[in-house]
Amino acid sequence: MFYNFTENFRMTRMKIRVSGKIIAWWLTGILLVAAIIICSVRWKVWFGQPEEAPYFVSSVPWRVMLTFGNDGEMSRNVSWQCDSVVCDAYVELVCENDTCSSDSMVITAKGEVFESRAGKAAYYYAKLDNLKPDSRYRYRVVTGGNSSDWYLFRTYAAGSRDISFIYVGDVQDSINGEANSFLRHAFAEHNDAEFLLCGGDLTERPRDVDWAETFRALDSLRTAMPILAVTGNHDYLKAVPRKLERRFSLVFSYFLDTMVGENQVYDMRYGNVHFFLLDSNRELPYLLTQKSWLEERLKASDARWKIVVIHHPLYSMRGNNNLLQKWVFADLIEENKVDLVLQGHEHNYGRMKSGNTTYTISHCSPKTYKHKSLDRFDKTFIGSRFYQYVRTHGDTLFMSTHEVYKDSLIDTLCVVKGI
Repeated sequence: MFYNFTENFRMTRMKIRVSGKIIAWWLTGILLVAAIIICSVRWKVWFGQPEEAPYFVSSVPWRVMLTFGNDGEMSRNVSWQCDSVVCDAYVELVCENDTCSSDSMVITAKGEVFESRAGKAAYYYAKLDNLKPDSRYRYRVVTGGNSSDWYLFRTYAAGSRDISFIYVGDVQDSINGEANSFLRHAFAEHNDAEFLLCGGDLTERPRDVDWAETFRALDSLRTAMPILAVTGNHDYLKAVPRKLERRFSLVFSYFLDTMVGENQVYDMRYGNVHFFLLDSNRELPYLLTQKSWLEERLKASDARWKIVVIHHPLYSMRGNNNLLQKWVFADLIEENKVDLVLQGHEHNYGRMKSGNTTYTISHCSPKTYKHKSLDRFDKTFIGSRFYQYVRTHGDTLFMSTHEVYKDSLIDTLCVVKGI
């Protein structure tokens, strides 16, 4: 009897093991088939890189872009393209204040050839430092003896003062799209706005035809006032890991002097506001490097207002998305009492508060996405295109959100700080 009991127990255990292995193999097979189906459906979304057609490069300077610089609020950078070989290049700058000399200044530019998948172009950028506050400047760019038109910009009074700007989330307009008219109208309505701030995906894809549309959309704004932009996932080439083409940094040249490793980060104190631009498209090791950088900058800042700009929303309108970015940045941002986080990516409008921090999601793209989680948001608006007008006045920050098709005010935020 003892032998039979032992043998039966052993056989039962063997059957259980065999059954367990069969179940494990079946589950593995099911998961493998599911993975193949998901990959086949999502392959183009994840890895399908649109081809870039061969493109034309002007022999006369074009695609001029004015941005902020790397030496405080009175510095500016100018970038442009011209031909496909590097020549001598410079910016001719004239201060038109009554107290300025009428002599023009010549600022030597740096040039670099960037070769994309379908062509190459010479990119240039020059640093305009030590500008005078509250001054009007006239400038043009010159390459190999060929010059651009003359453009105008002005600086504003230095020190702790009121500032205002316009923010847009994703633009990524279609070819010959409507962003140009929307942006023109926004600045006409808010003619005290000093610059344009973009929350990533300014360009639909890293192709010359899409870059051309971006420059067309920005039109004369990009030569008359600084344009600030963070990176979005559409600015990257699809790969593992993702790759950001150098032409993005050659256009938004303030990144060239502020990159931490391969991270596209930038911060700027402008009046009583400190801006911190992050790159949320990177893998975990890069995000952790950005976190250390952001923590150092936040703790060192004594600005009255602190604004973080990041492409992927830390609190998503599409369920539990972007958890990695939230895990890395959210607690740090709230512990350091960042006032406003401007975000994009999800192609709707949402505003919510966590602690002392207000989070805003917005976009100005022809595409809209589905949404899932709206309960956490204090205000939402679905299915249109938007921009934000932001102004600080002493201890008050004001933000208004505008729906572009109906030209209507849909939301306001007013934050007042105690003394």
